[in-house]
Amino acid sequence: MKRYWQMLKGLILYILLTGATVMMSFPLFWMISSSLKTVSETNSPGIIWLPPHPTLQAYFDIFKNKAFLTAYFNSVFYVTLALAGTLISIAAVAYAFSRIEWPGRNLVFFLMLSTMMIPPQALIVPQYVFFNLLGWVGTFKPLIIPGYFAGGAAMVFLLRQSMAQIPKELDESAFVDGANHVQIWWEIVLPLVKAPLATIATFLFVGLWNSLLTPLMYLQNVSMYTLPVYVSTLYNINLTVQPWPTIMTAAVLTTVPLMVVFFFAQRYILESVVVSGLKG
Repeated sequence: MKRYWQMLKGLILYILLTGATVMMSFPLFWMISSSLKTVSETNSPGIIWLPPHPTLQAYFDIFKNKAFLTAYFNSVFYVTLALAGTLISIAAVAYAFSRIEWPGRNLVFFLMLSTMMIPPQALIVPQYVFFNLLGWVGTFKPLIIPGYFAGGAAMVFLLRQSMAQIPKELDESAFVDGANHVQIWWEIVLPLVKAPLATIATFLFVGLWNSLLTPLMYLQNVSMYTLPVYVSTLYNINLTVQPWPTIMTAAVLTTVPLMVVFFFAQRYILESVVVSGLKG
């Protein structure tokens, strides 16, 4: 009887997980399906699950659009710089909080964590006024430079916890051999937190790549638009017939880098979760 209930519980769990997978995958399926349809098919009153005659015309059209290619380059440019600076600064701050003893460390760490309670929406206007006074509005600077100051207290906390679990004896041995803090941070500590660092990098990449509000606020020139901003401009409320194949094609091509990054990073994400579970 006990074995029967275990099998039944396993079957119910399998059905629930399968249903959740289908529900979460449906938007992706609909996006890809719509990108292969014609304008008349996407705007028809009935639901067309799969196009009877799939076409790649929307893909050909979008790649001929210089505005789309420019937006793609802008996204890659700003995300690369912002991600690199944010990762380096987060790793440096996490090392300082976890491996170096200095007066007031715990107080500063507490104050940093307290910033997580501030709603991001409450900072939008003050940040805009500040960046406007600096003359940064209309440039990529408000999107890139803040990350170089360890943007994201939650990410600092996660990496600090991982670094704190590394034995301090490694630092002491390195100091005996003549190493300094920078060498220990770069050559010893960072390789040991590769999995958590890759997980944080993945989350940061997703957030930066999908960011719409911040680029929309500061990038006032059309030639500086990022992909989310560009895709949002494709929808024109004044049009009776929306160019859904073009919109969905742009959305598909915007999603591809996210899937590629997750494909290569999933091993590190799972490793980070497993290690955290074992140590917890």
